[in-house]
Amino acid sequence: MTDQVAAFKLALGNYPTGVTVVTACHETNPIGLTVNSFASVSIDPLLILWSLDKKSQLHSYFMGAEKFAVNILASNQEHLCTLFASKVPDRFAQAKWSTSTFGLPILHDTAAILQCKSFQQIDAGDHTIFIGQVLDITNSQKEPLLYHRRHIGPIPKSFYS
Repeated sequence: MTDQVAAFKLALGNYPTGVTVVTACHETNPIGLTVNSFASVSIDPLLILWSLDKKSQLHSYFMGAEKFAVNILASNQEHLCTLFASKVPDRFAQAKWSTSTFGLPILHDTAAILQCKSFQQIDAGDHTIFIGQVLDITNSQKEPLLYHRRHIGPIPKSFYS
């Protein structure tokens, strides 16, 4: 690893983010993975983005997906973060989920769910940036799960004092 790559990883590893699980369907099978490279893009139209390493086993499936859901994990869903970041073959067998009216697999009890249609895919080095146009929003007002320095957990209560 070069000094520049190490510095890059150190800097971005110190940047706290929320944790999501992005889901879609490949043929009739649900697919999903943990993603923390999630951000808003536009209000008009409502657009979000996330990115995926081209080496991911799910990359080609998401490239072909017409729709996807961004499940924003709640603070008590560390198990889902770990499960969907793992190589477990049938992750959905160990999660509570259902199929939405848009035909997307959505996880239960999350902080929020954004169901999207694929808007644009951008080649970006060793990743692809997926931009989605938001079709539906479910917001439960739960506290989010955070990722910081390779740790996951809730927002510390002292943050708001």
